Amino acid sequence: MPKEARPSTGEQAKQHALAQLRQAILHGEMAPAQRLVENELAEQFGVTRASIRAALIDLESQGLVERIRNRGSRVRVVTVDEAVAITECRMVLEGLCAAKAAVAASDEQLIELTDLGTAMSKAVADGEPVTYSDLNHELHARIREFSGQETAQELLERLNAQLVRHRFQLALRPGRPQQSLNEHLTMIEAIRARDPQAAESAVRAHLTSVIEALRD
Repeated sequence: MPKEARPSTGEQAKQHALAQLRQAILHGEMAPAQRLVENELAEQFGVTRASIRAALIDLESQGLVERIRNRGSRVRVVTVDEAVAITECRMVLEGLCAAKAAVAASDEQLIELTDLGTAMSKAVADGEPVTYSDLNHELHARIREFSGQETAQELLERLNAQLVRHRFQLALRPGRPQQSLNEHLTMIEAIRARDPQAAESAVRAHLTSVIEALRD
């Protein structure tokens, strides 16, 4: 939306600020512990301080922002212990989604998962960890989508948003993409075989490995 056509107040302004702030946090443009100054953000996004404040309240409820008493807001710092706890919750929900996808996915969707696996293999072979990380994220998103389990999808979107910084750090760790790739290919094969129990087990094994890597 052009700046001159963008509302500076009201619900639309809040939603604009919310979308911009969320994207900046998820893309790493705003680092953990970075202060979020309402005046500066209002000027940056062309909205009122009230709109920014409302957006920050929503982001706080999503676990992306925290308010420090007498110091305002900042991008929330997710500790390793918190990342592990979140991943343990992911294990249950993503295992459910993989099991559902093994039953519900269409043949065309199974081909899409296979193609993602091929692209992930190429990214690892070419030494492109950031590309691999993006494909990794996309694969999990497609499995959630193909499961048809909307409640689990909504919960996982919130959980995964809090793990962005840790996800990128793991992707850049030497040797991690190679290990992770094999785990993801096993997930894909189990879903392609339409074996819900194997699919759930593969997801749990992968996320157990993620937890071990987080603790290293």
